Amino acid sequence: MNGSTTPLLQERASASQLVTLVGAIVNLLLSGLKLVVGVVASSAALVADGIHSLSDLASDALVWFAAHHAGEEPDEEHPYGHGRFETAATLGLGILLGLVALGIVWDAVERVAEGAYPTPGALAVWAAGISILAKEALYWYTILVARRVRSRMLEANAWHHRSDAISSIVVLLGILGAMAGWPYLDAVAAVVVGAMVAKIGWDLGWEAVQELVDSALDPEQVDTAREAILSVDGVRSIHMLRTRRHGHQASADVHVQVDPRLSVSEGHMISIAVEERLKEAVEMINDVTVHIDPENDEQGPSCRDLPLRREVMALLAERWPQDLPEDREIVLHYLAGHIEIDLELPMAGCEPTRATQLRRRLQEALADDPRFGAVRLKYRANDP
Repeated sequence: MNGSTTPLLQERASASQLVTLVGAIVNLLLSGLKLVVGVVASSAALVADGIHSLSDLASDALVWFAAHHAGEEPDEEHPYGHGRFETAATLGLGILLGLVALGIVWDAVERVAEGAYPTPGALAVWAAGISILAKEALYWYTILVARRVRSRMLEANAWHHRSDAISSIVVLLGILGAMAGWPYLDAVAAVVVGAMVAKIGWDLGWEAVQELVDSALDPEQVDTAREAILSVDGVRSIHMLRTRRHGHQASADVHVQVDPRLSVSEGHMISIAVEERLKEAVEMINDVTVHIDPENDEQGPSCRDLPLRREVMALLAERWPQDLPEDREIVLHYLAGHIEIDLELPMAGCEPTRATQLRRRLQEALADDPRFGAVRLKYRANDP
């Protein structure tokens, strides 16, 4: 694996970084505007909103960093990709929104307690109005890109922009209320908006936490995945299906039951088909691990402690006749807690009576070992 990016991931990273850059520039300009006008127009609320906009630059830097790393392909240190950078950034933004909400409410309560209600000038109204329009425009710009590239991190940042717009509305109402002689209006509105912002921060943060603790995909997506797997020819049932998110992508591992005597290559082809069908059915799944089961090992006897081929072959060499053809082939089937054996011999010299006797001798040689089941004898045609 290497650190190169696919065109899709590169486009996603570039779009995320562009949106973040635009947001950072707007936040820088707005914070300067609100701080200067707040001081000139004697609006404490506008100054606080300017400081709030400065805090947005920190979140923009966080999103930029996460967008850069989340767009990278898997590497040796991050074999499942870098999607969790985006998840961590989303959690950080959720926490930041919670802190912003706390700040809004705290500021409102503090102003009420102090009884400090300066009367701002009309210039403050224009500054607040510009802030509302700019932040709402940023919200729509960011949310549309977030939906296009399916980025929860950008969606979180979009809601951060909207929370700023709402905060500016609170400032505007406070300014207008103060100018009209209703000094408590901005404090009441600030508490309401603070609760709204806190709810958004909680939702985003909680979803990120669920992702970090490997929560499964939505039930509807899991059902779609299950139907896709069962539609693959050769899959008899599904024993286990587990999914987990990592950023905008997801992983899945599944145990499927197939015919117990399929060849290894056919079982491999079924696993490839399951992987491809699953990725087609659920777009966000990009990594699939398929385990092929020859039987329902969740209900039947376990084959866990049975010996592997080298030990089995050594035991057969001790118990079976030494005059068996050297070009014999032995296939082992681990089923229902036993080892079943298919012995394939050349057709030359095959007689029905002799074949029956040989199979009985081979079976009886293993009769006292409960680890072994049926022995089947097969003959192959001579090579032309």
